[in-house]
Amino acid sequence: MPNVPSPNGGTAEHRLDWPRTDYAGAIYGALLAASVIAGTGAFGPFPRLGLVLLLLVTGIVFWAAHVYARLAGERAHGQFLSWSEVRHVARHEWPMVQATVPPAVAVAISPLLRLGLAGTAWFALGVALIEQVAWSTVAAVRAGASRRLVVVSGLVNLVLGLIIVVAKSTIHH
Repeated sequence: MPNVPSPNGGTAEHRLDWPRTDYAGAIYGALLAASVIAGTGAFGPFPRLGLVLLLLVTGIVFWAAHVYARLAGERAHGQFLSWSEVRHVARHEWPMVQATVPPAVAVAISPLLRLGLAGTAWFALGVALIEQVAWSTVAAVRAGASRRLVVVSGLVNLVLGLIIVVAKSTIHH
């Protein structure tokens, strides 16, 4: 098998040498969760259980789509796909689903915090935004980025999240 680029620099003889945590998937999953919350909350009342399920199902569907796209892309390059590779890709992309869990938990516990539906949406959106910035910062640190690049990475993800917040505010009013 030819050498392929490795996300941690250099090349890897096989994709199974890649690190376990898919920071890109976690960042994307948090951004996806924020989008779901913003879209749901912007159009009126919603059942909390419905939002929890929508977050989790959306994460799973996008995870499956990413797994399929990666596998189909590799297949297009003539590479044989084993069940081991399918499992590896599925595990690698799993952080996308994991990132939908904290906002879903925020929605689920919102009644304990005596939050109304609007407060629940903002709380869950805040959790997703914090998670997105945290994952991007951790990814930059783990990649050995300079402090400046770590800060830039966090700020870029904060801006992306704030765009969703602004869209939610604008559409809702």
